[in-house]
Amino acid sequence: MELKIVDMKIPEGANLILGQSHFIKTAEDIYEVMAGSIPFAKFAVAFSEASGDCLVRTEGNDESLIEAARGNSLALACGHTFVVLIKGAFPINVLNAIKAVQEVCGIFCATANPLQVVVAQTEQGRGIMGVIDGFSPLGAETPVQVEDRRKLLRRFGYKL
Repeated sequence: MELKIVDMKIPEGANLILGQSHFIKTAEDIYEVMAGSIPFAKFAVAFSEASGDCLVRTEGNDESLIEAARGNSLALACGHTFVVLIKGAFPINVLNAIKAVQEVCGIFCATANPLQVVVAQTEQGRGIMGVIDGFSPLGAETPVQVEDRRKLLRRFGYKL
């Protein structure tokens, strides 16, 4: 087994959701979740098949995001994984709905941070071992930073 690090390419202003699924209808089902949950946002879905033709299947409403999602899936080269890219909304707006898609097995991360994916390669193929999402903590927040965080969440409308 060989471990590799794959850097995900997240377009400026976008967020990425990385997950695992198990069936060819994943791309269309996640498309329906995205379109029904955040119809005003731009998004793309890329799903990597793990059997049959072993193709990356894509859906979306923005061609540049579709290309980026496809590129990320091809770089990962891990079967039964999916990449969702979103602009104009946040993963929090769709994460639970994606988790509820019947063929979705799990979510590795949802982020706009620099993202590295730790991938294992064997003679059979490749699989995700984990993710490195952003950077290591530099310390703990101060009381002023606590207040700033709380104000930010209220400005975004996530808290009253």
